[in-house]
Amino acid sequence: MADNNHSHFQHLYFVLTGIPGLELKYYWMAFPLGAIYVIALFGNGVIISTIKSEPSLHIPMYYFLCMLALADTGLALCTMPSMLGIFWFNYKSIAFDACLVQMYFIHTFSAIESGVLVAMAFDRVVAIWKPLRYGTILTSGVVCRTGAVILTRAICVVLPVPFLIKRLPFYRSNILSHSFCLHQDVMSLACASTRVNSLYGLIAVIFTKGSDSLSILLSYAFILRTVMAIASGEGRLKALNTCVSHICAVLIFYVPLIGVSVIHRFGKHLSPLTHALMANAYLLIPPVLNPIVYTLKTKEIQRKLIQIFIPAKVTAEG
Repeated sequence: MADNNHSHFQHLYFVLTGIPGLELKYYWMAFPLGAIYVIALFGNGVIISTIKSEPSLHIPMYYFLCMLALADTGLALCTMPSMLGIFWFNYKSIAFDACLVQMYFIHTFSAIESGVLVAMAFDRVVAIWKPLRYGTILTSGVVCRTGAVILTRAICVVLPVPFLIKRLPFYRSNILSHSFCLHQDVMSLACASTRVNSLYGLIAVIFTKGSDSLSILLSYAFILRTVMAIASGEGRLKALNTCVSHICAVLIFYVPLIGVSVIHRFGKHLSPLTHALMANAYLLIPPVLNPIVYTLKTKEIQRKLIQIFIPAKVTAEG
């Protein structure tokens, strides 16, 4: 009878958790956290503006990089309000519906980033396999359609998730394990069967990140086979060097993702601190490190940074 009375009850808000055990140090952690977001937003903003303004970068490889930067910017903006609210103002509450919105956009931008990494892998396959036909295979229309497919897939796959959560009753604990709302975390607080949610979540992960990671592996297997067929050692190194930035981006995205998945599945005995740090790394590392990796490998972006900082320095000295 009690279950029937609570069958449609939901909390008005959830309570977010920062980093367990370090509550007294939040004030000092707020500054580096703010710096991380500044680096992420500024770095990705520079990449987007450079690609837009530099005609020499108007090629498929950099169009896909622009998509990656947009996904990273979206991911950073999704987590920034709740993270800074906790560490700067000790504000831990988030409304139920706001939590669902944040959850939706976090998982959507994550799926977009995964899809963009696949597109970038295909770009490297074409560039190495058919370099003379690169421009005719990956035309602007193909790039636009690829971006549209990536966006549509992410929106459609993640869209049912908040509605599946919305139908569940919540009348016990409302304390989440992270500084933001994730599907598994919110689902674990439900007071009813979550079999449908778990099944759909598994299907969504397989359809997005599972198939994407397999596609990237197959792409690089084909790339290695093609590179090994190149006669000169210098030619092989030159071809592989064009893949270094993308390989770094793949590792930056998938290593924290695999770590979070393994800990969630097999790390029940680990401390809440470990779970929190891994979840934060999964969402904060890609937006921060991707711009750094591509800036180090792209001279045009380096020149853009010099144009931004050098005049400011000269003006200050004058």
